[in-house]
Formats: sequence, structure tokens, C-alpha cells
Amino acid sequence: MAETASDERVKKNVQRMLVDTELEHLPAELRWREWMGRVEAVIFAAGEPVTRSLLARVVGKNCNIELIIDDIRAELAGRPYELVAVAGGWQHRTKKSYGDVIHAAFDTAAGEGAKELNQSEALVLMCIAYFQPITRGELSSFFGKEVSRDLIGVLRGQDLIASGPRSPQPGAPYTYVTTKNFLSQFGLDTLRQLPDFEALEDAGLLSKEKLLAGDIMPELAGAHDEE
Repeated sequence: MAETASDERVKKNVQRMLVDTELEHLPAELRWREWMGRVEAVIFAAGEPVTRSLLARVVGKNCNIELIIDDIRAELAGRPYELVAVAGGWQHRTKKSYGDVIHAAFDTAAGEGAKELNQSEALVLMCIAYFQPITRGELSSFFGKEVSRDLIGVLRGQDLIASGPRSPQPGAPYTYVTTKNFLSQFGLDTLRQLPDFEALEDAGLLSKEKLLAGDIMPELAGAHDEE
């Protein structure tokens, strides 16, 4: 008989029960060290940021995961990699100062493997990040010229944006929002870590007037794009 989804859930729950998470037989110090080892092992083995709820499966119910993370970070202080909070979880990442060394060792260029965004794509992505959920029409109005479907397709293709809720506007157009991969790619834990928009203007890194003028966005509209 084929295994049902319910049977699979029961099996996973039994597997978790077989792991002693409380470790009450160990002295407090050894118990803490074991929890640290488990947390670091799970994060190390994962290919994406690991959430708090997942880590809670392998430690005691009264274990403070944030303090565990702090202690692991302290031990990694002198190592070439670190534990970072990103995309709502934690992940091991090589420290940026070793980037050139890694590229030299593997004979790769910085950013190889991912298409580098051009100015138009980067600015549209920035606006989606700050003003999401936002429709393509709203983006076009913001920049004063058409934002092409091709440009949106590039951002979707790199899993930087996804469809958000339908807009209450006539026709209920789709909105766009950033993804967890966006947070991961830019080293952010949450969108609250985005630099303040006004602070960027004050620092001279961004000018809303120049954006609205449209003269720095020549690639926004596709030659044959239609609504």
C-alpha cells in the first residue's frame, strides 16, 4: 500500500521524538555545548537560510536559540566564514574579505554565475523593494516611461521578485514583491534593514528628481512592448 501524506508526517514526528532534545542527563554546560553543535551542524548542512522553527526541533524547549547563535558567532570570530542572519534565518557564509581569494582559487570572476543587473533593472528592483506591493503601471508612472515586461521577466527569472496580491485598481492587475532570494542575495534578514530612502537622498546616492526625469532610464521600455 502506498504511503500517505499522513503516514509521512507520523514517520517524521517519530524520527524527531527519537532525538533527545532536552538532554537532561547532561550537566548544563555540556548540554549547552551539544545544543551549539547541533544548531551549527544543521545550518552547515542546509543549502539555504535555516529558520528558528527548524532549529527548535533539535534543541530543548527552553533553549534560547538567539544566545546559541551568539556563542557560535563568538567562536567563529577568527575564522574565514561567519554565521549571518539572512532571509528570516541563519546561514554560513564566507567573509567578504576572502572574496578575491576564492575567485582566484577557482578561476572565477566576481559575480560569475548570476547575470549582473543593468542600471534600469537595478533601479526598478530598488523601487519594488521600497514600495511593494507595486504594479507595473505604477512603476511606469513613477519613472515617467514604460517598464517593459522583458525587464520584469529578468528580475523574475533571477528569483528577485514574484507576483504579489492583486491590486484593487480597475482590472485587478498583479503587483510585484521581492522574494526571500532577494534578501539572501543582498545579505538582508528582513526588508526593515533596507537603507532609509531619505537617507540615501541625503547621502547623494539617490535622487528622486533624476529618476522622475527619465533621462537615466533608456532601457526601461521594450521596443515592441504592449500592455
